[in-house]
Amino acid sequence: MESTLRILDTVSKSYPPGSREEAAVQLAAVALLYLRRLKKLDGFLEYHREFSDLSAHVPVVKEFATQTEADAWLARGEAVDGALVKIDGRGFQVIQVPKGLKFLRTPLPEELGPPTSK
Repeated sequence: MESTLRILDTVSKSYPPGSREEAAVQLAAVALLYLRRLKKLDGFLEYHREFSDLSAHVPVVKEFATQTEADAWLARGEAVDGALVKIDGRGFQVIQVPKGLKFLRTPLPEELGPPTSK
């Protein structure tokens, strides 16, 4: 947990103060601290392991070398809600938002490193 918080702190500092990215990273850190305070962190970590195990079985439906290629595919209307894609080696899920479809960063199992033993 402490190493994760240190990583989040380092990532947060790579964005301009007050930016949406910095705020999002800080929110993730505060959420982890909140779960620890409520004594729910172990349950969340178990959920994360289960989520990671589940996502290992979800196939990547399309791979793109660049974000531009992926955005063009999305704009053509070929994407469907829930599809998992790889853009420049990183995982994203297509999600439905009020203004249409967009990509949500969703790390692939290989991005998360080797599975931990339970």
